Amino acid sequence: MQRIESLKDGETKPVWSVKDFAKRRQLTDIEEARLLQLFGPFATASELLHNAQRKPRWR
Repeated sequence: MQRIESLKDGETKPVWSVKDFAKRRQLTDIEEARLLQLFGPFATASELLHNAQRKPRWR
């Protein structure tokens, strides 16, 4: 995880690598490619969590 500084108020926000996020969440290659196309190589945790789609484990 990396941090970037916001342009407002000098706040820092945690930023995740999309590839690392996909590996940790066991996402498919297609889903990883979709997230990379949507956000680029880095995105905030909330963006990734709200946009990741994964099939349930029990099905």
